Order: sequence, then C-alpha cells, then structure tokens
Amino acid sequence: MFRVLIIEDDQTLLNELIKQLSQWDYETFGIEDFNFVMERYSEIQPDLIIIDIQLPKYDGFHWCRAIRSRSDVPIIFLSSRDHPMDMVMAMQLGADDYIQKPFHFEVLLAKIQAILRRTYRYSQSTNVDIRIWNQATINFSKGDIHYKDGSVELSKNESSILRILVDQKNQIVSRDELIRALWDDERFISDNTLTVNVNRLRKSLDDIGLGKFIETRVGQGYIAIEEQDK
Repeated sequence: MFRVLIIEDDQTLLNELIKQLSQWDYETFGIEDFNFVMERYSEIQPDLIIIDIQLPKYDGFHWCRAIRSRSDVPIIFLSSRDHPMDMVMAMQLGADDYIQKPFHFEVLLAKIQAILRRTYRYSQSTNVDIRIWNQATINFSKGDIHYKDGSVELSKNESSILRILVDQKNQIVSRDELIRALWDDERFISDNTLTVNVNRLRKSLDDIGLGKFIETRVGQGYIAIEEQDK
C-alpha cells in the first residue's frame, strides 16, 4: 500500500481526497499543524506528496524546497493559481506535475498512478484503469467516459474497442486485430459484427461530442484520432 501525504489547508478538499484515495488502497495522511510539516513528513515517510501553494505560515514552494533537500519523493502541486510562473516555479523546484483546481478526481488519480508506476515500477491489477484522450477521461474500470459536462456509460465491447484504439491512438488498427481481441477466434465472427459494435461505440461517443474522433480507414481498419496531434 502506497502512502500519500497531502499538504492542504482546505479541510473539505482534504477530507474528500482522503476518502477517494482510500477507496483505491492508498494510505493517505493530512497535516494537522502547519508548524510541523517536516516533522509529519519524517514520521510518515510518504511515497508521494500532494501539495497546495497557498498554505498557512509558509507556501507550498517552501515545503517543496525543504522536501527536495531530503528526498526525491514524487510531488504533485494541486493549486487554484493558474499563472504560468507558478507552474514553472513548481517544476524548477522538482515537482513531478501541476494540476489546477478545480479538477476531476479521475485525472488526479491517473496522474498519481502514472507517477508511482514510473517511480517505483509497480504493477497492481486492482488499480484504476484510466486514459486521457482528447481531454476526455476514460475509466475502463467503471466502463464510462467523461468529457466536458457530459458522460456516457460504455458496453463491454464498446469499452474493449475503445481501449485498443486509444492505446494505439493515431495508428490504424486492423479489423482482424480488433476481432481477435474481442472474440478470440475470428473464424466464427462475421465482419458485420465488428462494424455493428464500432457503430454503437461511435453513437455513444456522439452523445458527448467525441464520435468524430473514431475514423474508418476503408480496407484497413479504424483509428482513434488524438486532436492535438492532428
């Protein structure tokens, strides 16, 4: 179980983060007294730190600098401040990421997962399975996708097709590869079955404005377009 220290003075947000992260088997701690931040850090020895900028006594930059003088533990800044220099300062002090409030918890969770995997090279089958695609958050563990103010639930086949396409975004995935991944043996599946399932996926994505990013390549297969890479 990974230990996460949250240096945040917004008690409502802190409690919500502790609640949410605990559901994903993270052992999560907050700061009760901002006079003893480093003492708390030494006591907990966290695997990852989430820190706000605006804090009592000293700001988050101060504590990031102090922690970096002792450890390379991953640090994520979580702040309502959106000035580019705040982000630059955070990165120059050794932060691993900077997330602006308000934020989607799934995005924070995906970033935590990626940083911990990169830092500690771990693998846990129970971890949440999330992708960010065209600014949409796809939670394959729950089978849903959130984009702007909309969300949609995906069927098992829709989710499986989208996962394969997004994991190979901007690359053509052949129809045979999709059929083998979904039904194991393409000999017993008609070509029309895949077409029907892809069309259903497009219709679901159309409901939140994302259907256009799944394109057909005639005679080749399908491709998930990543907008910023177009």
